[in-house]
Amino acid sequence: MPSALESPEGGEEDILHYEEIEDGAVSPMDLSELLKEGTKESHDRAENTQFVKDFLKGRIKKELFKLATVALYFTYSALEEEMDRNKDNPVFAPLYFPVELHRREALAKDLKYFYGEDWKEKIQCSEATQQYVDRIHHVGQHEPELLVAHAYTRYMGDLSGGQVLKKVAQRALKLPSTEEGIQFYMFDNITNAQKFKQLYRARMNALDLDKNTKERIVEEANKAFRFNMQVFDELDKIGRSLAEEAQDGGFPVHDGKGDIRKCPYYADGGGTASPGCPFHAAVGLARQPLVQLVLAACMAVAAGAAAWYIL
Repeated sequence: MPSALESPEGGEEDILHYEEIEDGAVSPMDLSELLKEGTKESHDRAENTQFVKDFLKGRIKKELFKLATVALYFTYSALEEEMDRNKDNPVFAPLYFPVELHRREALAKDLKYFYGEDWKEKIQCSEATQQYVDRIHHVGQHEPELLVAHAYTRYMGDLSGGQVLKKVAQRALKLPSTEEGIQFYMFDNITNAQKFKQLYRARMNALDLDKNTKERIVEEANKAFRFNMQVFDELDKIGRSLAEEAQDGGFPVHDGKGDIRKCPYYADGGGTASPGCPFHAAVGLARQPLVQLVLAACMAVAAGAAAWYIL
């Protein structure tokens, strides 16, 4: 889910089949450099959101990962719709790489894996994601030159830090080695990510943009990071609400500590535990004098048996 600044990926032995890669000197006024420097603070803040930190540590529940995938699906659907709309617009056309970059179909495969054939009926766009989507549509329809900022923020991150997240998710969620559930991170039509990113930056730098437009693109990229962070915060809040849920489809349990209302068998209107609550029934039974006497006798027998076995 998170985007990241570029970092080297891919080995030198890979071959990238694209027509030009420019490795010349980079000017501080090049758009790629302005974006890198101008979004560094936003990138650092995004990396330090609780959701991202937990993700990187492998602390990600499958249900939360599924919701993050849903957010990505709606985000990329909007982004790629606007990219298709502006594929012939000179302010964006050089950055149009649908075969290499588009993620919507890969995300659809992931959602089908997680939710089944009827996945479209089971998902919905969250509030934070909808705000992000609305901004992308506005930009694509009214300020297409700013679409560069959203494409840069997402795709360059996917080709960099996203590859780390792929490995974390696959390991933490015990996803199949055949890569179901993480198709989003698979760029099968890019043979060398580092060289592709060099090409992409060269294309950005070659756009015919004045200083003011470049500054607006950097400002928009920072907005894109903020939209991402709002989605992360939303997911983090949802994740905290899932804290009482058992993993692997088990029933939630109440450990007898904290708010009794967290017990799944709590009687909503009565303010007391339901008679059917297994935990509270067991606690109540254990407090009976006769039961305590029987338990003590059983413990003594068990201790004697253990001592005999060790000898």
